[in-house]
Amino acid sequence: MPSSDEEFVAERPHLLAVAYRMLGSRAEAEDAVQEAWLRYAKVRAGGEIHDLRGWLTTVTGRICLDVLKSARVRREAYPGQWLPSIFVDVDGDPARRAEVSDQVGLALLVVLERLTPEQRVAVVLHDAFGMPFADVATVLNTTEDAARQHASRGRRAIAAGGVRHNAGLAEQRRVLTAFLDAAGSGDVQALAAVLAPDVVTIGDGGGYVSTAPRIIEGADRVARFWLGIFSARQIEMDSLDLVPVLVNGEAGLLVRGKWADGRPLLSVVGVSVAEGVLTGIFNQMNPDKILLSDLL
Repeated sequence: MPSSDEEFVAERPHLLAVAYRMLGSRAEAEDAVQEAWLRYAKVRAGGEIHDLRGWLTTVTGRICLDVLKSARVRREAYPGQWLPSIFVDVDGDPARRAEVSDQVGLALLVVLERLTPEQRVAVVLHDAFGMPFADVATVLNTTEDAARQHASRGRRAIAAGGVRHNAGLAEQRRVLTAFLDAAGSGDVQALAAVLAPDVVTIGDGGGYVSTAPRIIEGADRVARFWLGIFSARQIEMDSLDLVPVLVNGEAGLLVRGKWADGRPLLSVVGVSVAEGVLTGIFNQMNPDKILLSDLL
């Protein structure tokens, strides 16, 4: 019979996936799962838990709900735009890609940030992990009908404010390559042609690096923004290394090099693609939120 430690370790990947979807932060997800372990250890010492996964998921959900409520205050004071922490894989190993993509795509995580804590918990637990609304209600400390309403409102918010993303990996890579080629040409019209009319670009510098203070929207504005970065010669172009990677299991770029003043440059760009054009460009430059595979 497995020990309580072994039972928890077996459930830990599931709990991390749940917590990461809710929080958008690997560090916060790790902390939530650690807190769930501490609560499990106390309860396990005093009796039997009949549905371990259900019990742990409920506890983790409650912890994440509390974190989300407090995170609202922290993120309002965050320097600039906020993007989730991301997983970067260089070699594209299928087994690793399956593990990373289970953590959920970057475009959806960005949209989930617009939900209330209750809506996000309800959508994640019910829609992503199949938890019955009766159990979701327990997590939210509310009625089953109220839990359903939170999920319904969350889905509507996602549909109304979502960044469209329906392309497969091969199409994502093709469009990203076309974007790089157009950017290299310096032609704003050519670059705008590979962007959706409602494309957005979001940069997260975390206070380490200056990025656009607000979300940039529209093909022309986004095209001029990206061309402006290079034309302003803020980067030592000879040092620039663009490496195709997987970002949360989807197409992206690892950007390495030097700023014009000699400081090291590290950025990871994730994208969303629909109908053959880019609908979202997400530039993560906060080193605390870039989780690189051990192959770098």
